[in-house]
Amino acid sequence: MKLKDILEQIDQGVMALPQFQRGFVWKRWQVRNLMESLYLEYPIGSMLVWQTRAKKIEVKGEQDLPLGVHELLLDGQQRLTSLYGIVRGKKPDFSNAEPAAFLNLYFNVETEEFEFYGPTKMKHNPRWVSVTDVMQKDLGDLIKPFITDPNLADYVSRIAKITGILDRNFHVETMIDRSMSMDVVVDIFNQVNSGGTKLSKGDLALAKICADWPEARETMQARLDTLADNGYHFNLDWLLRCVNGLLTGHADFSELDRQHVTVEQVHDGLAKAEKHVDSALILLASRLGLDHSYVQGSPNALVAMARFFDKHGAFLDHATLDKLCYWYIHAMLWQRYSGPVETRIRQDIVAVADGGEPVENLIRRLKDENRRDLRVFEQDLTASNRGGRFFAMLYMLTRVNGARDFCKGIELKKFLLGGGNQLELHHIFPKSQLYKFGGFGREEVNAIANFAFLTKDCNGRISAKLPEDYFAHYETKHPGVLASHWIPMDERLWKIENYRDFLAARRELLAKAANDFLDQLYHGSMPEAEAPQPIIAQAAHPRPVSIASDEEEAELQQAMEWMKSKGLPHGEYGFELVSPHGELLATLDLAWPRGIQEGYSRQAALLINESEDTRNIAEDHDYKCFTSLSGLQHYVNDEILGEPELV
Repeated sequence: MKLKDILEQIDQGVMALPQFQRGFVWKRWQVRNLMESLYLEYPIGSMLVWQTRAKKIEVKGEQDLPLGVHELLLDGQQRLTSLYGIVRGKKPDFSNAEPAAFLNLYFNVETEEFEFYGPTKMKHNPRWVSVTDVMQKDLGDLIKPFITDPNLADYVSRIAKITGILDRNFHVETMIDRSMSMDVVVDIFNQVNSGGTKLSKGDLALAKICADWPEARETMQARLDTLADNGYHFNLDWLLRCVNGLLTGHADFSELDRQHVTVEQVHDGLAKAEKHVDSALILLASRLGLDHSYVQGSPNALVAMARFFDKHGAFLDHATLDKLCYWYIHAMLWQRYSGPVETRIRQDIVAVADGGEPVENLIRRLKDENRRDLRVFEQDLTASNRGGRFFAMLYMLTRVNGARDFCKGIELKKFLLGGGNQLELHHIFPKSQLYKFGGFGREEVNAIANFAFLTKDCNGRISAKLPEDYFAHYETKHPGVLASHWIPMDERLWKIENYRDFLAARRELLAKAANDFLDQLYHGSMPEAEAPQPIIAQAAHPRPVSIASDEEEAELQQAMEWMKSKGLPHGEYGFELVSPHGELLATLDLAWPRGIQEGYSRQAALLINESEDTRNIAEDHDYKCFTSLSGLQHYVNDEILGEPELV
């Protein structure tokens, strides 16, 4: 089919984009390379459309599909969106693309280069012409600026070569079996789109919901955006899983179909999920100080909590809520959802729906599966835990046990406002000093017992001082401030040559503090919490800086942001790889334990300056490991997104 005819079909609404497709993700360099490939007459691959007469099809955009045959684009979205934008000078109705991705592409008639507009280079050079103008304007208007140029014939020929792209035939594969179900179509999409982003089970379930409720995706995403503005970062699969758990009592998305859940029920389920998730987040923030998603462990625990509040109400006695918090902490510490997620969520949903003692049911299952007492032991705190479960535990203890800022003496349990009061992670013995002294490995330097949370101002003021140079000063200024952070008071342990003994002593203090706090929660002996704020009324709490001014941390943060920009999960920071019995095997800087494309790609991990032992352990557990951001990016572009350079 000629390109101009394809574009005409898009204008008429005959060719559209099914709702289950993700949005436009190409960058400007990819659009430029596409045009250059077409200009050089290189092959750019075929497209796949699903031809159907289905009466009710949910497509992207606001167009109303005309009666008759429709062609839904399954493969080729990025290319057609780019070409439509260049030729028409606007995005197609079905696209969420930013017009800047393809507008203002220019062509140099002399050098035959394609570049996006830059005033310094192009403003006073008439040989740069807009590709959109080439597609839309008369040739006479285009050549006026260089009508007397001796190379005019060559320029005209090159312009004609660009307009000739409209008459180029594109190979279009058409599936004409109009009786295929959405499940089959999505399966075919995943098969042929081998280089592109796969659809998860949640994507398919949401696509079916969108067929009857077109605004479902946008409505859910708006709720997620509100949560993200307040420090809670979740995805659509998770929110739909909450809805599914409330409506069907299951975690498997197929239950929505099997139980014939209606769109009205989905509306009701989403409203309940919003209400009950808020109740859970308010409880975790007010009672445990866990006020943003980076210190909350797996969000799957919130599914069971939402179901609990739906069955038993949110306004329960504080002893019951404290016991629920006790379960939540242990579910986080012992990685309740690191195994078969759907099975474990289902078990928890059943447990909280039962009469009698639902929270005890949850706790009992956790004990049985971990085959251990639900206690924190000193050896649990030996490994490096940047961003992991015991990192979150330290943050929690800091917020609930009256830990005070070294410099200001203020308690850190309040919701802090202002950049200077943002909590940062502080190395008690500075990294630079430990490495300079020698003999300490990376895991020892980043041991959980070497961490404390302080305000940003205080962290910067202490900088790289050794404990023997600043502990006594702040203890004199604010008596008891060191003990509030479980710092051993034996001054011999404040010297760098006794660093390992310091870690051992502090691990003992931290384990005791954790168990005392957990015992109080379990037995309902803690004082009642202050009145909590609704989640949307809280100030946003950005993730504390895990390792301030650290190049490794900056690269990990950059990796998470880059993955998010690609519409992919940003990964689990400080992921702890554990054995089936809960034994910590290794801490992975950034991991995708269910694959970057869940269910379709291998488990992956980004390991920055990690030991060979850590890498070997990860690889033995079938992780594809990357030691640099560039390596991860190359893999994602090549194997996940299928976006290699076209030229």
